[in-house]
Amino acid sequence: MTNEAFEFSHAFEYPRVLSIAGSDSGGGAGIQADLKTFAALGCYGMTAITALTAQNTLGVRAIHGVPPQMLRDQIDAVIEDIGTHAVKIGMLHAPETVLTVAEAIDRHALQKVVLDPVMVATSGAVLIDNPAVQILVRELFPRALAVTPNLDEASLLVGRPLCSEADMEAAARELLAMGAHAVLLKGGHLPGDLVCDLLLTKNGAAHWMRAPRIHTANTHGTGCTLSSAIAAYLALGATLRESVEAARTYVRAALVAGSTVRTGAGSGPLNHSHAPLAMQLKPLR
Repeated sequence: MTNEAFEFSHAFEYPRVLSIAGSDSGGGAGIQADLKTFAALGCYGMTAITALTAQNTLGVRAIHGVPPQMLRDQIDAVIEDIGTHAVKIGMLHAPETVLTVAEAIDRHALQKVVLDPVMVATSGAVLIDNPAVQILVRELFPRALAVTPNLDEASLLVGRPLCSEADMEAAARELLAMGAHAVLLKGGHLPGDLVCDLLLTKNGAAHWMRAPRIHTANTHGTGCTLSSAIAAYLALGATLRESVEAARTYVRAALVAGSTVRTGAGSGPLNHSHAPLAMQLKPLR
């Protein structure tokens, strides 16, 4: 009996999220962390891999970039058939990779794009070519709904150290001036017992989010997980502010759940599956 013999009535669709990012062979960050996060939050995850990395909890050993045409083909194949409700962008190591992604955003009119400007791994390994940084700002900041740098990445972008909340707010405003529509500046690298994150939009006041610091060595992939969680909540229909707040709650719970677990000899991963949700359903339009 052929497939043509069946008739289906489809009333629902999954909330779908596409991650355009690098692969982490150790499973704690990148594409692997994104897929775990999407699944844990009840979304259907898809990928377009920008680079392969050989890494573990101790660091990155090698990076192999995916040819731009292959990256383009991955994005086109996913969007033309399955489609997506939100997009998370992570590691883009080279100028041609950035340009390929920018062209795809325009070609497919992709919405709800969350850009995590991954530049340095937790281990300290540099994950982006210097020429790619300015191209990333020029091409992707205006195309993203939100940009989510950590303190080190924001410092690199504005060209000076950021040592206080006042420095963070000034830097976030500079990033808006560079073309970003909204900036989530993560302040986890500031000293102190509180972790202070700042959400700043062009049309809104500074929204500070503060919480007690979670003391754990297992922080590998925290930034990847946060940005992919934001994209997942956007796909589920939340506003940007709601998505950021919910994503922070999810990441903090994942950090706590993974804090007593040893995975490898270095910075281990979060526990993404500490409280997984069933796959959500959206009414089919």
